[in-house]
Amino acid sequence: MMRTPVAAAAIRLLVLDVDGVLTDGRLYFGARGEALKTFHAHDGYGIRQLIAAGVAVAVISGRRSPGVSVRCRELGIAYVMQGATDKLAAFERLRKRTQVAARACACVGDDLPDVPLFGAVGLAFAVADAHPLARRAAHHVTKLPGGRGAVREVCDRLLAAQPRPGAVR
Repeated sequence: MMRTPVAAAAIRLLVLDVDGVLTDGRLYFGARGEALKTFHAHDGYGIRQLIAAGVAVAVISGRRSPGVSVRCRELGIAYVMQGATDKLAAFERLRKRTQVAARACACVGDDLPDVPLFGAVGLAFAVADAHPLARRAAHHVTKLPGGRGAVREVCDRLLAAQPRPGAVR
């Protein structure tokens, strides 16, 4: 059962899926079989701004991709968990490592493997083109689709709720 969402100002860690969230979900394969992914610059800028505001960002993905590692390193995403067959278990390992309460976490997903996370975090977002069951399980659905600015939309929402510098928290 979905918990009542927390206020965006309470979020200290944002967890992102990759395929269908940071990308549009399509997989391109090169001549040598390497998987190629396309990332949106607006999402990257939003992630950088969120990190600068003091909100940690993590990636939990079911697939493994060297391109994801490169992009995350480029954006300053400190926590990258790829090949996660059980995203909820990966999330619990991440929480122990970061010492962030589940209620202070948000996540963005697009498909059924993300749904267990939606019930565990304080604030769950599904991208606009997510699977219907994922959209139904989320607290909020973005206006934009995955890989096309949906992550930036979530980052902007979380940033707008963060206390101003010098404000008492």
